[in-house]
Amino acid sequence: MDWTSIYLKTSNLNVFILGTGEVATRRANKFLDHGANVKLAGDTLANELKDKGAILCSTGEVDELVLWSDLVVLASGDKQLSDYVSEIAHDKLINRADLPQEGNVIVPTSFDIGDVEISIFTNGKSPLMARQLRKKIQSIISDEDILEIELQDYARLKLKDVISNQKDRRDYLYEIFENEEINEYISAGKIDEAKNYIDNLIRGLV
Repeated sequence: MDWTSIYLKTSNLNVFILGTGEVATRRANKFLDHGANVKLAGDTLANELKDKGAILCSTGEVDELVLWSDLVVLASGDKQLSDYVSEIAHDKLINRADLPQEGNVIVPTSFDIGDVEISIFTNGKSPLMARQLRKKIQSIISDEDILEIELQDYARLKLKDVISNQKDRRDYLYEIFENEEINEYISAGKIDEAKNYIDNLIRGLV
């Protein structure tokens, strides 16, 4: 497989999307929700996209839009125009919704649970199974898992102030993860009490 999973910082990224249909709208929402500047070329623009700051352009402006963009998304039913845009955007990041393997960026199915984002990529073999796997994963991640992530982040930042060695910090984080009292606080949803307990543990290290 010649694809590698990677997260791209999209705040203030210039994204040009060819098309304004269902797939284009879904892509636009995703990038707008993550801080990108989005322009779409097509006939009409959904009000939800207008409200988020998306700009509708003409398909006659594709050359200028490609120059403006950092990422080009092809989500149009017009294959001839898509092929043309792909050709002139050869030095850009390109996501082809119609022919994913011919681009160099894949936008996988993804979902958020708290501060956690999970993406699923089947190498283009089965979008249906990607959705099914998404449902399975969502069903097994609990509220306690999300609280544990918050506490691990809290403890990690606190430990950086008192423990310089990364391996030692990792060992302490494992101890916190396995601490029965902290786990009881998590089970009860008592996040503040858990943080206070962690504070006391870390103060004991100084």
